[in-house]
Amino acid sequence: QVQLVESGGGLVQPGGRLRLSCAASRSLFGIETMGWYRQAPGKQREMVALTKRWGSRQYADSVNGRFTRSRENAKNTLYLEMNNLKFEDTAVYLCYTEVSETAYWGQGTQVTVSS
Repeated sequence: QVQLVESGGGLVQPGGRLRLSCAASRSLFGIETMGWYRQAPGKQREMVALTKRWGSRQYADSVNGRFTRSRENAKNTLYLEMNNLKFEDTAVYLCYTEVSETAYWGQGTQVTVSS
């Protein structure tokens, strides 16, 4: 079992930046599928940045070039660096991983982009 705890969300102006963190309860070493999703009010949950088996990396078209996913295995932590934030990036951001074909989600952290 894996617990995921996100942090780093908040209120930011358009054009601003935030860095989200996802702390895992176990080592990330060997975990192949891990990343970030988001869910805005009244909308379906959507993939933001995901690394899957064999190292393939995916970014949503809407964030490609602005968001960067990274991980620090020594700290069991996944990050999402978000730059040039837009109003439409407002959502709850959730950390996601798969371990032994079981999916795990964090509780999410709110990101609000507003002037």
